[in-house]
Amino acid sequence: MRVRLIVFQIMILTIAATIPSWLIAQENSPSKVQHRYKLVDLGTFGGPQSYVNIPDISYAPVLNNRGIVAGYADTAAPDPFPDFCYDSDCFVAHAFRFRSGGVKDLGTLPGGGSSQANWISDNALIAGISENGETDPLVPGFPEFRAVLWDRHKLIDLGTLDGGYQSLATAVNSRGQVAGFATTTVPDPDSMFGLGFQTRAFLWQNGAMQDLGTLGTGTNAVALLINEKGQIAGNSYTSARSSDLCAQEGLGSLATGAFLWDRGRMVDLGNFGGSCTFASAINNRGDVVGGSRLTGDQMQHPYYWNGKKMIDLGTFGGQLGNAIAINDVGEAAGWADYPGEEIFHAALWRHGKIKDLGVLDGDSTSFAYSINAKGQVVGISVPADGDFSAARTFLWEDGGSMIDVESIVVGGSSLHLTAPETINDRGEIAGNGFDADGNEHAFLLIPCDHRCETEERSGEASDLLRPPLLKRSIQLKDNPESLKLRYLRGRSMAARQLNVQSRSNVDSNAEFGRESVSSMQASDHTRSWSLDEGPRLVDRNACTRGCGLCSATHLCGASVSGCTTCATCQGGRKRQNCNDLQAGRRCYRYVKCAK
Repeated sequence: MRVRLIVFQIMILTIAATIPSWLIAQENSPSKVQHRYKLVDLGTFGGPQSYVNIPDISYAPVLNNRGIVAGYADTAAPDPFPDFCYDSDCFVAHAFRFRSGGVKDLGTLPGGGSSQANWISDNALIAGISENGETDPLVPGFPEFRAVLWDRHKLIDLGTLDGGYQSLATAVNSRGQVAGFATTTVPDPDSMFGLGFQTRAFLWQNGAMQDLGTLGTGTNAVALLINEKGQIAGNSYTSARSSDLCAQEGLGSLATGAFLWDRGRMVDLGNFGGSCTFASAINNRGDVVGGSRLTGDQMQHPYYWNGKKMIDLGTFGGQLGNAIAINDVGEAAGWADYPGEEIFHAALWRHGKIKDLGVLDGDSTSFAYSINAKGQVVGISVPADGDFSAARTFLWEDGGSMIDVESIVVGGSSLHLTAPETINDRGEIAGNGFDADGNEHAFLLIPCDHRCETEERSGEASDLLRPPLLKRSIQLKDNPESLKLRYLRGRSMAARQLNVQSRSNVDSNAEFGRESVSSMQASDHTRSWSLDEGPRLVDRNACTRGCGLCSATHLCGASVSGCTTCATCQGGRKRQNCNDLQAGRRCYRYVKCAK
């Protein structure tokens, strides 16, 4: 359950000849970045994979300024809920904390199987979720999840709202205030959480959980972000007006707005005329950034809310963009497009202006994910052929151009670093990458600069380094298309615009994502869950004809459950419809036919 995308199917422009050379190769200019990094593979608890949280919709700090990382990792134990596996490989996963070279298993609630860390505060409080070993009486066979807080040596069950059975903690500040969302027992077919029951945003503090309310006449809300002042940002239905666009983006099936909750009052941040507006990040001043659809829902622009009004941050002349992260001086990072909606570049907004951060040499597309107090930005750069398995983590800072982070790892990188999530104020970077066997592993990059060469010569860095990995030799356990969905977080319009041409140029993946627009619209109404950072699943037996009534148009990420398999074998593969635990919606994938 990870990765932050408001996703459509994705495509990256593949006809490199049609892209101006100044847009493709911007790494050729000199860069002042001279950093060197140690790579720490955070490993697992005996299972194959580990992760840091990368939400679909919002930003989540998984690394604080003390260099402590929060994540979760597979154990060797099989999942006790095989019909609702917590992740794709059906192993129990436990939350972890990495500090000073050691990984600590944070455990679960008594009787629970899996747990996950979603957010870490600067004083190392961790918010997340844990199974409690019980099943939801309102959803037979479905495990109960509880919002939890790891407070130093204590694991605290934060409870639920109004007698409900599910809750998730998404964010925590240094004061121990926790934001999240929970289900009630009120039936609601438009539930943001899924499962058919009303979803409400909450603040937990001093042992009590408070319902934050909703915007307008909306009935559902989710709290996703919190700052040190205790201000909370998230999303809420605003009315009962249906919105196919919101449903496609995983926000829910009704018109949705972004809110800021402050001292008992929920404020609507406004919109640009469309039906879907969402919050991506908040800083300690209470500034909020995100994306908002324009009138007609065909365009999405990034916004900056300054406490008084919503400001359109603009694009590079195209129709699409999103601001994903913001630092405390109000600098925002994300992505925007050029006219034609084919070229998408990482963007930095500062002092009322937008700056194109470029791409790595030979690539055509980039997305910025995180920005620190120094204005350093990390994100990914994607080749012109649209192969997200070959996406590279970049570092950008003032006075230079993008740097391929793997190229400055001491001794070479043992992981292909495909998804950075957080860069802290010390320049440390945490994210997810793939090993040579295609397993996903959480990582931490520690800048050592001039010390790196000395330590490497003396052998002091040897325990943090691995043999170099040939980055294009990875055999991924998931199809390459799924990586696109997982790493374009909160950039739905880019995802949709980038889809068709990429698919048409990769014959081996031609069967992925061939659904028509009409089938996409039809399946959106059968979707039974949405949103990020939580278990929005359906029973695999609920869809007796998984290739018909419950068909899906969203390609699966790495973590799925509740799969139904189509009977027809075509081209040596069968289609499966599943629950995507990362993107928060029904999804499809292909598996080999049994011989």
